[in-house]
Amino acid sequence: MNPTLKKLIGKIPENILEEANSLLPKGASASKIQKIADKLLEEYDYAKVAAGESVGIVSAESIGEPGTQMTLNTFHFAGVAEMNVTMGLPRIIEILDCRKKIKTPMMEIYLKSPYNKGKDIRKLALSIKETVFEEVTKEFLINIVESKVEIKLNKERLKELGLTLNNLITIIKKGAKGQIQNIKGDSDKITVKVKSKEENLNEVYKFKEKVRKVFVKGIKGIKQVLPVKRGEEFIIITAGTNLKKIFELNWVDKEKTISNDVIEIYDTLGIEAARQALINEVYKVIEAQGLNVDIRHIMLTADTMCTSGVMKGITRYGVVSEKSSVLARASFETPIKHIINAALIGEKDELNSVIENVMLNQAVPIGTGLPGLVTKEKESKK
Repeated sequence: MNPTLKKLIGKIPENILEEANSLLPKGASASKIQKIADKLLEEYDYAKVAAGESVGIVSAESIGEPGTQMTLNTFHFAGVAEMNVTMGLPRIIEILDCRKKIKTPMMEIYLKSPYNKGKDIRKLALSIKETVFEEVTKEFLINIVESKVEIKLNKERLKELGLTLNNLITIIKKGAKGQIQNIKGDSDKITVKVKSKEENLNEVYKFKEKVRKVFVKGIKGIKQVLPVKRGEEFIIITAGTNLKKIFELNWVDKEKTISNDVIEIYDTLGIEAARQALINEVYKVIEAQGLNVDIRHIMLTADTMCTSGVMKGITRYGVVSEKSSVLARASFETPIKHIINAALIGEKDELNSVIENVMLNQAVPIGTGLPGLVTKEKESKK
């Protein structure tokens, strides 16, 4: 690092100084670099928040106002069946509520060399896609009289997945325990005799439906795969996510691979990774809509959700439930419940915040929030 910039360590974060160092013009004189350093320090000091600033209210307005102008749209991947991404306001709500099940879970899987150059990319993508039994068959025929199900197989698909007839028979036996009387395999078909009472022909149909959904190969949860080229390297985009299983594969670049399911990231990689994922996901949606929100406001929201070490959504069960004021909790949702519970234990409200005082129609305690010295002035005699 340049010696002039090095002097600023401790006054400016090191990552900013490193970025500035990499952007210095070649052959710049010492006086020019000093000017750059002075300007850098001035800009950094200007960007700092003044002590006592009401950052919470500013952040709420910064995110809330553009949020009202978002479209309720869903973005589709062209030409890929069932592959769409929730965007706009529904996605923001989904992230900030910490929904356990999101509408369109996705992953971006980065690969190690030589696979990131395109080697065996289609084969790798197919190997992780969740394959169910009906995907390797041509048709199911039911013989109700003999309680039999005849399954015609798709040989090309079996070859593609590297499966044999014996593999499939084992999979059926495992997937339909106790329902099979006997099972026979021919070159391109499997015949299964189902255990069923004569009066209950429904059992045969139920068996057929159960076998159709039996898991055959791949990674559970990954419904679709799409190899794409990003700049100079190939990656695999998936519909559906399973970080733990993907990280077990030795050809996956674990440092770059991401999921858009924040709760899954929290469960797999911990609270710090989840906080960063929250910031990235919210910023991605806001940027895609062409809106402008300062990244620090999103960071403050993420900090509020992660500050206890556990992911908590901005809901009545999450962040709001931890507010000390009864009236503030009641103002969000289910007011009667909060007021009754507070009355039962004789809870006291100090009316320290804005919401409570607005509700009671009295002056709100706003300003810098810093302590001030109050002195009585002597009245001057007229």
